[in-house]
Amino acid sequence: MADLANNIRLAVDSGKTAIGVNSVLDSIKRNSAKLVIITSKNKPDDLQEIAHIAKIAGIEIVKFDGDSMRLGAVCGKPYSVAAVSIIEAGNSEILNAENR
Repeated sequence: MADLANNIRLAVDSGKTAIGVNSVLDSIKRNSAKLVIITSKNKPDDLQEIAHIAKIAGIEIVKFDGDSMRLGAVCGKPYSVAAVSIIEAGNSEILNAENR
């Protein structure tokens, strides 16, 4: 998880991301998301909607091993974050499967 957390932080800091369920859904619908990260402890309705739309769009979903407060901290946010989509990776290697 350390590599995933580091890569998420790099992507947030140097790339372009969408943070939060609604923003992530918008990025998927606009076909700009390349990868979606969701917390392992998430609201079932949110998880199902993101999973369904991402599957239709052919976007991979990665489960973050932690709760939304931890994902928020990884993103540098002082609040909980249930989902993040990577639009541009920036200096992160998160889009390479072996770096997750």
